[in-house]
Formats: sequence, structure tokens, C-alpha cells
Amino acid sequence: MAPKRGRPRQFDRDVALHTAVMLFWERGYEATSIDDLSAAMGIGIPSLYAAFGSKRKLFDEVVAEYTRLYRSFMTTAIAEEPTLTDGVRRLLHEAAEACTRPGLPRGCLVISAATNTTSPEVEEGLRKLRTDGVDVLEGLIRQAIDAGELPADTDARALAHYVCATLQGIAQQARDGAERGTLESIAALAMHAWPTTARRRGKAPTRARPA
Repeated sequence: MAPKRGRPRQFDRDVALHTAVMLFWERGYEATSIDDLSAAMGIGIPSLYAAFGSKRKLFDEVVAEYTRLYRSFMTTAIAEEPTLTDGVRRLLHEAAEACTRPGLPRGCLVISAATNTTSPEVEEGLRKLRTDGVDVLEGLIRQAIDAGELPADTDARALAHYVCATLQGIAQQARDGAERGTLESIAALAMHAWPTTARRRGKAPTRARPA
């Protein structure tokens, strides 16, 4: 006897997920209820749980989808530029653009969703995303020091924290209503603190690109 087939879902899961991204991005984790999600996604609560498991599991998918769609510029900006200095400059300017895109919530979901949650698991997951970013950037800075692009006495850890703090500040300022031009000015000012000794001696060496 053939097994019974489950009732097919009457909604587009990808569309529903993207709707959840927008809602969590706008309101944060704590302020977004299951009822809010059900209404915005256009599906009943039982169907929502059947498709995504729980609010917590849905949020994990939301963060992954948000990262894929709206945070990919962070790795692309650095990877595509010939030097880390150019990559970080581009990263900060593109953050100003990304946080103020017309038709999208202001700021960054990873930053805003962490400010109003009482869930230790959610808070820890978002913190790990941010600290991982610091670790990756610190590694790139150390490579740039070894390659002679940055001065040998550069504090790689502090510089990585500085860049990430600037990114978080841009996101929060955007959330508070700052316009793109203002945020781009912040990005430009932030680069004045970037070590430039190697550049004053001549053109900074380019980074090796993966084969």
C-alpha cells in the first residue's frame, strides 16, 4: 500500500521567508511575534510551524538569508580590491549604501535584532556573527602586515575592532535616520585612522589572489 502523501503547502516558502526577513529586520527578534509573522507571511500558524519549526528556527533561516542577500557585499568588497586598504575603504562606503537602500529597512538586521532580545541563544548567535567578522578581518590585517602593505607595528586586533565598530556605528546611525551622504562622510573620516606608513613610501603591494 502506497504511503499517504502529506497535504501540499499552499504558499511559496521562499517568498514567505523573505517576508520574515523584512519583518525581523524592521522590528527585531523580540518585537516580532508569531502572530505578526503569520499575518505578514500569509500563512496560518500551524503551517508556519510545519514549514519552519519554530520562531527561533525561522530566525536562524532569516539570518542566513539576510546574510546571503544583503551582507554579501562585506566579503566581496575586500575580495575584489587589490589591497586590503582599498577593500576596507570600499567596505565602509558600501555599508553606508547598504544601510540606506530605498524600500528596505534601515540599518543592519544583525545589529538591530540583537538590541531588543531577551533570548540568550539569539543574542549569542548574533554576537558570534559579529565576533567572527572581527576574527576574519584581523587575519587579513595580519596578512597585509606580513606583505608590507601595513606598518609592522600595526595592532591588528585593535584595527579589526575599529573597523567593525565603525560598521556597527554606520548601521545604528542609519537606523536613527542618518542619510547616505552623512554615512559616507563617516566612512571617509574613519579611513584617516587606517595605518598608511607603507603607502607613503610608495604604492602598496597588492595581495595575492587565490588561483
